[in-house]
Amino acid sequence: MGIGEICSISAAATWAGGVIVYKRLGESLPPLTLNLIKNVIVLGMIVPTVFAVHGLEIPILPASSIVLALISGVLGIAVADTLYFRALNTLGAGRMGIIGNFYSPFVIVLSYVFLAERLNALQLVGFALVSGGVLIVSSDDPQRRLSKAELRRGALYGVAAILLMATAIVMVKRVLEAQPLLWIVLLRLAGGVVGMLAIFAWRRQPLPIFAHRPAHLRWPLIVLAAFLGQYLSMVLWMAGYKYTEASIAAVLNETASVFIVLLAALFLREGIDRRKLVGVTCTLSGVACMLLA
Repeated sequence: MGIGEICSISAAATWAGGVIVYKRLGESLPPLTLNLIKNVIVLGMIVPTVFAVHGLEIPILPASSIVLALISGVLGIAVADTLYFRALNTLGAGRMGIIGNFYSPFVIVLSYVFLAERLNALQLVGFALVSGGVLIVSSDDPQRRLSKAELRRGALYGVAAILLMATAIVMVKRVLEAQPLLWIVLLRLAGGVVGMLAIFAWRRQPLPIFAHRPAHLRWPLIVLAAFLGQYLSMVLWMAGYKYTEASIAAVLNETASVFIVLLAALFLREGIDRRKLVGVTCTLSGVACMLLA
């Protein structure tokens, strides 16, 4: 197991922790507002991290790398994350877990076309096992019944979010390989924040600091979600794509659904029935195939 694989699995685990908190925050904050607040907080975490690791010297990056990182941030953070939170609020975590199965196929196809990556036979078996396991553990959603219109709207938001996430990471893959990781993370996050500010301006919507009283915001939860589900998971997520093939990283990222099940059992006292146990076993078997290939 290389550093890329370790980072990809760790990113899935930290993202799963963040999702549990994001779901609670989504009950009281609109998706775009939540997305902007948590990314501004993360930007405040990333900047000192970059200078602590790399010092005060600013590297000279190619203009093409800067542009790609910024565009990746606009697509993958400003637009995709907002759509993801909207779909999560509409569909619930279970149904979004099913739609999340589109992520690795999207990345694999895009990597095949644009990065010339190929999966071998054992990796394809691992991909099938991971996807099947994720589908099993996320197939049961006790949430209230939704109308057909709500399901269509939520599914559209969810698929669009997953496609944009896949596109945004594949387009910056070569940049990650060639440039300092944390600087690209910082540029990508800056692009996302600027993109969200542009969306607020275009919609003529007041910024969260003016629309919500600070005392009414659930700051401990917001900071926890930002740290787990964005700061840690984003650095680990992009490190995974830097140090291993995008197709492999994408499949290992799918284990987030399994971590959500395990964390819910640990912290929310949700039981693990036979169906979930089969799904977890299937997913872990797929991960083993990916790592042994």
